[in-house]
Amino acid sequence: MASLLGTSSSSAAAAILASTPFSSRSSKSAVLSLFPSSGHNQGRKFYGGIRLPVKKGRSQFHVAISIVATEISPAQEQAQKLAEDSQRPVYPFPAIVGQDEMKLCLLLNVIDPKIGGVMIMGDRGTGKSTTVRSLVDLLPEIKVISGDPFNSDPEDQEVMSAEVRDKLRKGEQLPVSLTKINMVDLPLGATEDRVCGTIDIEKALTEGVKAFEPGLLAKANRGILYVDEVNLLDDHLVDVLLDSAASGWNTVEREGISISHPARFILIGSGNPEEGELRPQLLDRFGMHAQVGTVRDAELRVKIVEERGRFDKNPKEFRESYKGEQEKLQNQITSARSGLSSVTIDHDLRVKISKVCAELNVDGLRGDIVTNRAAKALAALKGRDKVTPEDIATVIPNCLRHRLRKDPLESIDSGLLVVEKFYEVFG
Repeated sequence: MASLLGTSSSSAAAAILASTPFSSRSSKSAVLSLFPSSGHNQGRKFYGGIRLPVKKGRSQFHVAISIVATEISPAQEQAQKLAEDSQRPVYPFPAIVGQDEMKLCLLLNVIDPKIGGVMIMGDRGTGKSTTVRSLVDLLPEIKVISGDPFNSDPEDQEVMSAEVRDKLRKGEQLPVSLTKINMVDLPLGATEDRVCGTIDIEKALTEGVKAFEPGLLAKANRGILYVDEVNLLDDHLVDVLLDSAASGWNTVEREGISISHPARFILIGSGNPEEGELRPQLLDRFGMHAQVGTVRDAELRVKIVEERGRFDKNPKEFRESYKGEQEKLQNQITSARSGLSSVTIDHDLRVKISKVCAELNVDGLRGDIVTNRAAKALAALKGRDKVTPEDIATVIPNCLRHRLRKDPLESIDSGLLVVEKFYEVFG
């Protein structure tokens, strides 16, 4: 490959890679034009966010690739709608009995995605996956640039792709549409290329088209990425996911070419502790931790079985019976998201939160930051604009208990240590 890129003719082919990403959602056509120019500068040139080496004394070619998107026809829109309607029915979120701790952690992350996701650990058959997937119905709508594979925000440059930023900088008017927040399932067998995206060098050189294929991280931007049995996922993939979730960007490095795109998502993982725990360094990257246990009350177990039987018998009718509660909770989430910025927390409460973290010997400052964010999100969910000690008492065990484990062989604290220290500090 290095020898191929050493010639001036294939330098032009390599420069083809410098165009902006193709959308995977609409059909595109590429129009190429080559303009030779003499160049004696040694160093690097930047094309569309991709860095390419430029050798001294060689002729350079400027490659312009114009991307033409094909409009979606009414027939295609109808087909998409029918496909959505034919999807497997999802169990309603309000119909889930018990497991209040897990449900609260999920709702707080939807209200404030910067909390950093949630790790759900518990016994098998306790409804972990069902609860996460039922969250789909409650997700609010967001504004996106139509046809953009990265769900770019038309107003926030931090979650905007390089292509969209360049177009806005040139003063172009881009179509904006409303879409529900996306939830992406990450299968255990996924490869790193499928997760991060990949660059097809052969296709770029032979066909002259943009070789970057967006992966699951691009699809999950501004949405939710759910990993079932995350403790069975390869460690290097977990590292990639957590790094992207923390930084908000995904960088793909292939064949000396670098492409970055926004990847700000809520990372939700679930697993059974019997199958193994995550390393403490990885656990710390999850904002919150929810512990799910098997329901022991016989009456409650009977109710869960009956509700599940009703859903299996007639999913549509069962979902209709919870439609009012679904809409009420969805409006509550929308209101909390819009009012989150106005929620305040007293300096005295911030100091006490940090004191709890320091006395529990929590490494780093993630525990302090996440506890503050989660308490504000809970206050917003309850319709208040000020955090109370009760809000902190509710969320602090979920924010800190998974950060207390120093030895990988230790088990995660149930939260009793955090609660005891909280009442000692807060009185």
